[in-house]
Amino acid sequence: MAKASEAQKITAVKVNAVSVAEVTALRPSSLRTHKFQVGQTVSYTSSPITRPGASGSYKVVKLLPSDGDDYQYRIKNPGEAFERVAKESQLELEH
Repeated sequence: MAKASEAQKITAVKVNAVSVAEVTALRPSSLRTHKFQVGQTVSYTSSPITRPGASGSYKVVKLLPSDGDDYQYRIKNPGEAFERVAKESQLELEH
């Protein structure tokens, strides 16, 4: 009887089901994605350092890279002539 080649050898492997939550929890933070997308309307809360009147409803104009701790976004309020840069932690999805 001839010896079985490596390709012919079969090893039994136990496979377990893994939930999406488990995979998400294990993936490195560098693979995390932006929480909001371009075109979404978000509620912006300004920091104590910026003008308090800046808080309100804004549209996400552009996704920006992380500043190390938080993703950033370019946002625009229809009542303002300029765009702002906001951290993800300063934004909430408007309902």
